[in-house]
Amino acid sequence: MVTPPLVVTIFDALVFLAVVVPFLLLIRHRNAIPTLPAFPGPVALPRLSVVVPARDEGSTIGRALGSLLAQDYPDLEVIVVDDRSSDTTGDVLREIAAKDGRLMVLRVDELPAGWLGKNHAMWRGAARASGKWLLFTDADVVFAQGALRHGVAYAAAESLDHLTLAPRLVARGLALRAFVAFFGYAFIALWGAYLANDPKSKRGVGIGAFNLVRSSAYERIGTMRALSLRPDDDIRLGRRLRGFGFRQRVLNGNALLSVEWYPSLCAAISGLEKSMYSSMEYRVIDAAGVLLYLGATMVWPFVGVVLVGGIDRVLLAFVVACLMAALLETYRQSMSLKLTPSALLVAVLLPFSAACFGWAIVRSVYLAETRGVRWRGTTYPLSLLRAQSGLEGIAANRSR
Repeated sequence: MVTPPLVVTIFDALVFLAVVVPFLLLIRHRNAIPTLPAFPGPVALPRLSVVVPARDEGSTIGRALGSLLAQDYPDLEVIVVDDRSSDTTGDVLREIAAKDGRLMVLRVDELPAGWLGKNHAMWRGAARASGKWLLFTDADVVFAQGALRHGVAYAAAESLDHLTLAPRLVARGLALRAFVAFFGYAFIALWGAYLANDPKSKRGVGIGAFNLVRSSAYERIGTMRALSLRPDDDIRLGRRLRGFGFRQRVLNGNALLSVEWYPSLCAAISGLEKSMYSSMEYRVIDAAGVLLYLGATMVWPFVGVVLVGGIDRVLLAFVVACLMAALLETYRQSMSLKLTPSALLVAVLLPFSAACFGWAIVRSVYLAETRGVRWRGTTYPLSLLRAQSGLEGIAANRSR
């Protein structure tokens, strides 16, 4: 145990502030992302079009579509866009479509220039939709009975233009569960997703598992054409809708929909390579700032509390306690309502998860800067992706 010099004490005090302030805000707003309420009585529901982009999802899409087509929604169409799949996706879709006329299957064989594959598939599907509301979701999301009815009824009753639901994140294995829990903590507590429910905030949020959008609002923002080159299409859609002044809300839907995000930790880190850098607007300095923040506030406190003494140890011990409590709170919101002993172990692994998150950022930046962004079998040059923020036209729209 050593007594650190003054400069280290000042640094530890800054770390204390950088962790405790977000923690207090999280506790203050712990109910700011409420659970989607049920609508037990009969409600007149408009036509709903569900758009599902899919590429090589043969192992998951059958269960996902089964849960969608089993919904008790009276006027429903499901549009799946098969984006150049080379596995059994097409066979599964044809088999289901032969049994249920509500399923429309579109096939993309060639990707047009100026598009990412998933974004183009979403655009193609929405262009064929006839519903007053559009639900963009993924091919591995499983819906509980009533999810669509409750979601649309709530959005209509609250006069919303966009409703996004956070699913229950299923993660198998301790390492992956710890990483996914940290991702949820970063999204809710650090990025402040809960601010989307504050009418005074400009924060816009979108979650790929459930982006329910009024068709007129979707057209007003320029459709997916305005997001044709954004790997972070889901959250950017929410930000664009909010920027155009549309009414938006984010709710906790973990009782109504679930998704197994990635099968392993390595797959998660690899999968994030396409979108991590884009969330930082492809700026190296922003990535460096995030890495510095992660190291200083998520890793150093767990090391420093063992190495240093005096007031520094007190500060860092409080930081560690706040970090673990905050992660357990966001774990409760995004993964499991019950805090089991394994959840406590996930909290203890926070510095490991933060280090993995940092490595995912480094990997995303390096690969994008050296070869471009590779997604769904296509590599896109960074110069092309940097040309579109997905937020174009917002300032002009606000001035009207």
